Amino acid sequence: MRKRRAEKRPMVPDPKFGDPIVSKFINCIMLQGKKSTARSIVYDAFDIIEERAKQNPLEVFHKAMQNVAPLVEVRSRRVGGATYQVPVDVREERRIALAIRWLKTYAKARRDHSMAQRLAAEIMAASRGEGSAVKKREDTHRMAEANKAFAHFKW
Repeated sequence: MRKRRAEKRPMVPDPKFGDPIVSKFINCIMLQGKKSTARSIVYDAFDIIEERAKQNPLEVFHKAMQNVAPLVEVRSRRVGGATYQVPVDVREERRIALAIRWLKTYAKARRDHSMAQRLAAEIMAASRGEGSAVKKREDTHRMAEANKAFAHFKW
């Protein structure tokens, strides 16, 4: 076991946009250490967004992240032999991580030609408040709302 918790290293901003969240997104898209491939996928998706939406892709991306990031989630808590789904607030780091994960997952599940096109479509849908990733957030919020009665079991 560690003597103390390892400190968080700051994210290095990506070279094109200078944004650490885009850098984190690229790292999440990356498979088997192929960062240049992941970068090209994300940057191509941003080019498609700029072409279709006629807006700054970085703003569209941040709007999508804001619409997908959950505020509350449920966590299992065992109390006296029964397991309760207790609603808890989501930390900022986890909000970003969940938003990135959901965008990636639901972009992969889309039916389109390339990953860049799928990603662009999911990001644009999320920025408009539509799409599977936004639906996942709403489902998470609905679960937390339904289990609000167990909020007193927070630890």
